[in-house]
Amino acid sequence: MNESQNIEWKQSWHDDYLKWICGFANAKGGTLVIGKDDNGSVVGLKNFQKLMEDIPNKIINYLGIICDVNLKKKSGIQYIEIIVYPYGVPISYHGKYYFRSGSTTQVLQGAPLNEFLLSKAGKTWDDVIEPKATLEDIDKKAIEVFKKNAIRSSRLPQVENEKDTNQIFKNLRLLDDENLKRAAVLLFGKDPRKFFINAFIKIGRFGKSDDELLSQEVVEGNAFELADQTLDILDKKYFKKAISYNSLHRIETPEYPYDAIREVLLNAIVHRQYSGAPIQISIYDDKLMVWNYGALPESITIDDLKHKHASHPRNPILADVFFKGGLIESWGRGTLKVIQECKVAELPEPEFKEMTGGLLVVFFKNRHSVEQLKILRLNERQIKAVEYTKTNGVITNKDYQSLNSIGKTTATIELSKLVELGIFNSPHSKGRGAKYTIK
Repeated sequence: MNESQNIEWKQSWHDDYLKWICGFANAKGGTLVIGKDDNGSVVGLKNFQKLMEDIPNKIINYLGIICDVNLKKKSGIQYIEIIVYPYGVPISYHGKYYFRSGSTTQVLQGAPLNEFLLSKAGKTWDDVIEPKATLEDIDKKAIEVFKKNAIRSSRLPQVENEKDTNQIFKNLRLLDDENLKRAAVLLFGKDPRKFFINAFIKIGRFGKSDDELLSQEVVEGNAFELADQTLDILDKKYFKKAISYNSLHRIETPEYPYDAIREVLLNAIVHRQYSGAPIQISIYDDKLMVWNYGALPESITIDDLKHKHASHPRNPILADVFFKGGLIESWGRGTLKVIQECKVAELPEPEFKEMTGGLLVVFFKNRHSVEQLKILRLNERQIKAVEYTKTNGVITNKDYQSLNSIGKTTATIELSKLVELGIFNSPHSKGRGAKYTIK
């Protein structure tokens, strides 16, 4: 057995370990074992009798909870097992709230603390009343747009004949005793930033480094407008299009699939922590990055995003209204759609990763960038050969040998791997003069 999210081993007791017990109680519970080393071997306790009295009292006095504190014995050596149960109310230690995440215990502050306290109260951020907001802050045009989309999607056809804004909002769970919830302001507000200063999307165009900011945009509006307005700006100002013709018809192919980017933006709007930073889009010569503040739920991993998974929206009211408006699905298939759209566009699979408290999605413009080649686990010689071929149009076995100062056998094996991965076209001839081109 190894230490994990739910188990900690300590050789001796220190009062500081009350933080660990607090963290377990605020998360999914866990076990703290006193008298075992980091390998899980029993080292024993000399003062186990006194600890059996002190530990339960300190847990009650400092945390206000009850845990099972059991004296255990192995090969005649005593150790103590403290079983901590999850609590439905927030537990604090010296005025601070600790939470077990992975194999670490963290003190909660700022936005994560607000979210934690709301969840313990059975609330989500978007379900809270916005006391300063009134119907005067609601955009009637946004309601009409939603009604048309809801009718078109066949998910809320009964809204067609409803004229009363109050009744519509009640049906969408956007009111609490006639008071507007935060979700109502985000979805239909004339100026959501009047209430939530970070409710916008920031776009930045960068040069060769993150320090070289060439231009930037700020996109504002209600939640329904944000994704479409952002796509419109990207399309008109930042995206280049490849031009081709089918008979007399002109065909414009964008650098990135619109549907994939729109899906990522809609998911970001639904899943973000609104008490944190705005959604940020960074555009480079070879990639586009979308970052959204708010970590994945504990039950979902990065790998889960590449498969069908359960849907756990951070803002379920927002998600429900988006679903009824026909904007998103509710089955955890959004990321699958993003991956599929990139595949259809013959682009590399996008990268998903957690970074600085949020989720980052990276779209790659082409599969021959150095970053992509490293993802394919090509060695430095192969990457150098691809860069050489991009510049010169062709590379031979002899060129590969000379470029990397290696023999024919190694060159042949590594060039064959590039063909196998679909980076190079298969040459028409064999030997040192065989010519390889980018596929």
